[in-house]
Amino acid sequence: MTRSRAQDTEVCGVSAAVAVVDGKWKTLLLWLLESGPHRPGELRRRIPGISEKVLTQALREMESDGLVHREVHDVMPPKTVYSLTGEGRELSVALAPLSDWGHRRLDRLARERAAS
Repeated sequence: MTRSRAQDTEVCGVSAAVAVVDGKWKTLLLWLLESGPHRPGELRRRIPGISEKVLTQALREMESDGLVHREVHDVMPPKTVYSLTGEGRELSVALAPLSDWGHRRLDRLARERAAS
C-alpha cells in the first residue's frame, strides 16, 4: 500500500487507517508508545532486528501522519523523546478490537494444530 493512500480522500476509510500503520514495525511502535514516551534507543532495544535507519524512518512517517510527537531537548548530547499524540492514542484504541480478534484467531489456529 502506498503512503499516498493515508491522505487520499477518495479511498475507503479502512484503507486510509491501514496506510498509516502499514509496514513491519509501525503497529509494534504504536503498541510500545502506548505505555508512555520513549527515547529512540529504548525503542530499538525493545525491537530486535530493527535498524536505526528503519526506526527513524518509521517514526518520522508516524510523526508526519500525526500519530507521534517528537520532542527534542536542548541538552548535550541531544535527547529526543517520542510519544503518542491524541490521534495516535485514538488509533490505538480503534485497533484494540482488531488485536483481540487476531489473538482469538491465533488461539484457534494453535488449538487446530494441536488437535491434528
